Amino acid sequence: MAELKYWIWLAEKRGISLPNRYALIDYFGSPEKVYFTREDDLKKFDFDCSPILDKSMAPVNKIIGDCEEKYIDIITCADGVYPHRLKQIYDPPMVLYVKGRLPLIDEEAAITVVGTRACTSYGVMMSERFGYEIARGGGLVITGLARGIDSAAAKGALRAGGKVIGVLGNGIDVVYPKFNEDLYESVIHCGCLISEFPPGTPPEGKNFPIRNRIMSGLAVGVLVIEAPELSGALITARRAVDQGRDVFVLPGSPDSRASIGSNNLIREGATPVFEGKDVLEEYLLKFPQKLGRPKKIYELDDYGKKRLIDEELPKKDETNKNKHKPEKKAVDKPDSEDYIEISVAPEELNPEETAIIKSMNEPNIHIDTIIERTGLPAEDVMAAMTMMELSGYVTQNAGKRYTAHIKIS
Repeated sequence: MAELKYWIWLAEKRGISLPNRYALIDYFGSPEKVYFTREDDLKKFDFDCSPILDKSMAPVNKIIGDCEEKYIDIITCADGVYPHRLKQIYDPPMVLYVKGRLPLIDEEAAITVVGTRACTSYGVMMSERFGYEIARGGGLVITGLARGIDSAAAKGALRAGGKVIGVLGNGIDVVYPKFNEDLYESVIHCGCLISEFPPGTPPEGKNFPIRNRIMSGLAVGVLVIEAPELSGALITARRAVDQGRDVFVLPGSPDSRASIGSNNLIREGATPVFEGKDVLEEYLLKFPQKLGRPKKIYELDDYGKKRLIDEELPKKDETNKNKHKPEKKAVDKPDSEDYIEISVAPEELNPEETAIIKSMNEPNIHIDTIIERTGLPAEDVMAAMTMMELSGYVTQNAGKRYTAHIKIS
């Protein structure tokens, strides 16, 4: 904890550029030694070091207290869990604030999905589809959780049961946009939120270009869904190129303003892709354990319960052996539009979700009633409701009331 506070103290010296803050560490040996350095020792540097003379620890103590109160982890670039991939960029953040469970990023085929907030309905649909396909194929989806493309990609990945990392341009305890509160909770439940900014930091415009380097730095590749000529997604793509990351683009209509910038990226050498598999195929050799796993195939029994058939489709040499056996029907999630109207028994609800559905025997039930009936922790119920809403099992109505689309006897 003693060393941690000096990292936070130096990370918050925004009056000194990040490369110069690292230069001070390289020279003196550690943030603690920078803290205790004398004014005369700072005169040898050719940049303004005056912010270092402010030794107040009050802001640091507040940050640490807020993180303890709100269950936010603090990771410095000297910690072993700090992603090596991110540490290798030109300007890695000194401190990361994390809520949820940080995956072993360096072992993941992490793909950052970006695009414009002012996206088309086609862009939202394709972003959710790519998020679903990447997560289903073993990839990890990273987004900024902004309105439009980012949120759609996160929802698609969650629907596939995948992990999601949300990289924020504000404090983790600040929900932006406001309507994404449930999505934030789902990401925390199935992955984590990451921010370079301490708790309480508002979503100021200047923060988002800064956070974009983290989005690309954590990933092996960046996928651009829709980006007009002036778009923050293009900033992320440029940073990805600078960091040696791959850039993929969903080609858009030449007549669509939302795709002018992304189509230009293809002209400049970005790889056009049309489905999640196109992205993941680039990394099969690098992450064989993650992306080379056989796909699990399921069937439903007469009672609507899911049962594992096999770990993979039958091999060619097994065709004759199995040709007289009754054909087993593989069950997969249908497209989102059909899936919302599901009225059959669930395919893949976990025990908590099943208990929740069983408790919803009338429409428009308040969330507090569901929590009381199930006896489950409130945070678990909220996370489960978000997941089932994304999958189409339930619909959220006004006033935190929910209606289930299926019944379990």
